[in-house]
This record gives sequence, structure tokens and C-alpha cells, in this order.
Amino acid sequence: MTRVTLVTVAYNSAAVLPTLLASIPAGVACIVVDNGSKDPGEIRDLAQAHGAEFIASERNIGFGRGCNLGAAQATTEFLFFVNPDAQLAPGAIEALLEAADAHPDACAFNPRLREGNGKIAFKRRSKLLPKAQWLPREAADADCELPVLQGSAIFVRRAAFEAVKGFDPKIFLYHEDDDLSLRLKADCGPLRLVTGSEVVHLFGESTARSPRTAALKAWYMGQSRVYACRKHGMPNAFGNALIEALSKLLSPLTLLSARKRAKHLAFLRGVLAARQCADALKPFDAR
Repeated sequence: MTRVTLVTVAYNSAAVLPTLLASIPAGVACIVVDNGSKDPGEIRDLAQAHGAEFIASERNIGFGRGCNLGAAQATTEFLFFVNPDAQLAPGAIEALLEAADAHPDACAFNPRLREGNGKIAFKRRSKLLPKAQWLPREAADADCELPVLQGSAIFVRRAAFEAVKGFDPKIFLYHEDDDLSLRLKADCGPLRLVTGSEVVHLFGESTARSPRTAALKAWYMGQSRVYACRKHGMPNAFGNALIEALSKLLSPLTLLSARKRAKHLAFLRGVLAARQCADALKPFDAR
């Protein structure tokens, strides 16, 4: 399995990272990118203990740029971007390689993703696509072509990733996987689900939970929503995001929760910031 390099981006992820590293099969190269954690030495020690290469960024440069930083050091045929709060099931990488060899036209793949409780997590739609291109829920039952990839575990041919110049560095967080998916599909070939490969993902556990972190993530989500929708030609990108932000903020459930108020207010501010910075956030063009 020297054909694969696994890349994971850690941000204060010392509590969950050991589970991922322990699940990586022997012979698979691994690169751990520390994205400005409070204690990068702890992440470095974990990486070294498991034989992984360690790369440190002095500050948090965003998920996509962190992935790009790690991928730049890889020389293998395939890249496997996996969140630090994930665990590979036995045979996961072998199944992905078999699918890639069986479908040489496809450029990138998702394994079957499960939540910690065993429930299948299936990304069948995207804010960057019209509803006509969304998949039905039952599509997750068998291998199939995907409209977009779920970013928590992306298996991609390195040549294709490099051809589209990787993740858009202007997207700090959220929708970077959808954006990469659409560029890969347009320029390099289909995206596929591989049900014979499984990864367990403890969604939302890659960073410590706190109201401040929730608000910060929501701000980036609002900004990324407008930018990415504009980039991919979705109609009324700002207006639709603004309506969603206001409806969330005015929901009775939000009014009863201080944490939700902070989160949804931050989402609104992110949407507004994206409009105010429209000229600065011109779409990144890989071509």
C-alpha cells in the first residue's frame, strides 16, 4: 500500500488523533499537519510515535490550506484526506484501491462513512448544486457516482488533485470539499462512493467544543456559503444565505438558547462580511 499517503490536519486534536493513527495499516505513509494548535509539541509527539511525518503551521491557516500543505509533501499515486476524529475500518484502504483500479475513469472516492453510533452518514446534496442533481437517500445502499464528496475522508488520485491545484485557499472552512469535488468532476472525471470501504467519523470532535469555537465556525460557514455559491454560479447566493441566516436567528429555539443565538448571529455576520468583501473574495480559478 505504498501507493497511498494519508493526510490529516489537526487543530487541538490530541484527544482524538491517536485513534486515527492507530487504525492506519502498516505501509501506508501518513502526514500530520498541525494547524496552529495550542500545544503543537503534543501533536508532534503523537505523530512521531506512530511513524508519521509531522508538519507544523504556526497559525491556523484553514482546513483546505492545511490539506494542501500536507499534500505538497506526498509523492504517492493516491492521497487520502481523513479528519483526525476518524477511524479506518480494517481493509478500508485496500477496498478504495480496488475501486480505483476498477474505475480508472473516476478521479476521487468516498468510503462509506459511519457516525460513532453506527448510523451511515451520506452526503447526497450540496448548496452548490441545484436540487435536480441531488441523490435520493437510498443511493447510499450501493456503490454509485456522487454529486460531491464528503470532506471527512476523501481518497483522490494525486495527479487529479494537483491538476485542479488542490483546495481553494480562499475557503478557510466549510464548502471547501464541495468546491474541490465540483472542480475535480468537471476536469478529471467522476466521483464515486465505495461501500466496501468504511470509516467511522465522530462528527464535530476534531476540535474542542466551546461557544466561542461554535461562533467562529459559524462565521466562516456564512462567509464560505456566499463565496462558494457565487463561484459555482448559484442564483441569488447572498440573498438565499441571508434569508437562511435570519430564519435561524429568529427561530423560537434560537431565542431559548444563548449558545444557538451566538452561533446563528455569527453565521449572519459571516454572510454580511462576504457581501462587504465581495471584491476581495473573487473566486479562485485553478485553470
